[in-house]
Amino acid sequence: MVQTPYAPAVANVHAALQRIGARDAQVRAWLHVDDTGALTAARALDAGEPGPLHGICVGVKDVIAVAGMPLTHNSPLFSGFVPAEDAPCVATLRAAGAVILGKTDTTEFAAAGRNAASANPHDFARTPGGSSAGSAAAVADGHVPLALATQTGGSTIRPASFCGIHGFKPSWGLVSREGVKTYANSLDTVGWYARDLDLIDRVCEIYGFAPSTHVEGRTLRIGVFRTPWWDEMTPDGQAAFDGIAAAMTGAGIDVVEIATLPEFKHLNDDHRAILFREGAAAFLSLARARPDLLHPDFHLRVDALATYPDARLREAHDRAAAARVGFERAIAGLDAVLAPSAPGIAPLGRSPGEPRFNQPWTLLHAPVVNLPLAKGEGGMPIGVSLVAPRYDDRRLIGVACEVEARLTFIAK
Repeated sequence: MVQTPYAPAVANVHAALQRIGARDAQVRAWLHVDDTGALTAARALDAGEPGPLHGICVGVKDVIAVAGMPLTHNSPLFSGFVPAEDAPCVATLRAAGAVILGKTDTTEFAAAGRNAASANPHDFARTPGGSSAGSAAAVADGHVPLALATQTGGSTIRPASFCGIHGFKPSWGLVSREGVKTYANSLDTVGWYARDLDLIDRVCEIYGFAPSTHVEGRTLRIGVFRTPWWDEMTPDGQAAFDGIAAAMTGAGIDVVEIATLPEFKHLNDDHRAILFREGAAAFLSLARARPDLLHPDFHLRVDALATYPDARLREAHDRAAAARVGFERAIAGLDAVLAPSAPGIAPLGRSPGEPRFNQPWTLLHAPVVNLPLAKGEGGMPIGVSLVAPRYDDRRLIGVACEVEARLTFIAK
């Protein structure tokens, strides 16, 4: 299914509903589809002046408020809750002419507990990844061209890798998180999936990101960083990553090996300390008021004070702050850093997947884009991450576009 701006919104909604009707019984990307509301909104859009996203159908991860649609967080605690207002990240898309089609499945509270029921469209026995499972599956299976996600550890980038789509986690703080379930204040970031980088970039523009200089036609310098956890990659994950790095060299890209980055080996442990302590604050009220319906995973977070005392939290925040500055100094002169998006192909089952390769970038507040450039066992997708300094978001997307253009022979 192809949807472009200025195509009739009603036609796009009908196409999306048809695809969902044909496929979602197996993919299970959606918790709620508002067909009547979407068609009503589409007719109103087609009767007016088109906006920059006119007619684009959007799925919204079900930890983000959409007016008049259930907000369940995939939790029994929120059964029947319907917000009266859109989260600002949703309202901004509506104002640009997008049609909000419905709510996509998620790991409970985008954190832990219950897994999403969504399947990977490339193999229904495998996970699409979490926590943004339904959003990734909906874009990968052609239900919608755009879907909102969130990332606290690796919940936008890893599902993009597993599902073979473009995923973007912007710099922390650039997109409003009002109306989005809080997990860890220092980490939570609204991101999105799309079938192409042009739409990724247009959403950046709609959210008010600063424009960037062009990179077309000049020599790119890309750092290749295998991370301290390279040995935990699967064989096909390693082969895919090395193949992309080699292809970059063959395409005339200046590839620079990066052996280490400042404080990087500590960042997963520091991420976990911050995640659990800030998660304790986020779920404390539910643990006190509704303990019987709150999954044991969240009680563990509320009890995190004993495991991660104040001194450890202070150390984690201080080291992360130093690492942000150190990272950006270490990659000065590079256009981006190439790193793994996931250990390999999507695992069997419905687990969210291993976040180790994503968490450090989230803690560094860096923008990350997943490029679906390789395949592994059984033809399953394997993506790679391009990472840039904070607030260099649109330039990163420009670099990603140039990389994809030069690697057409291994593109999906």
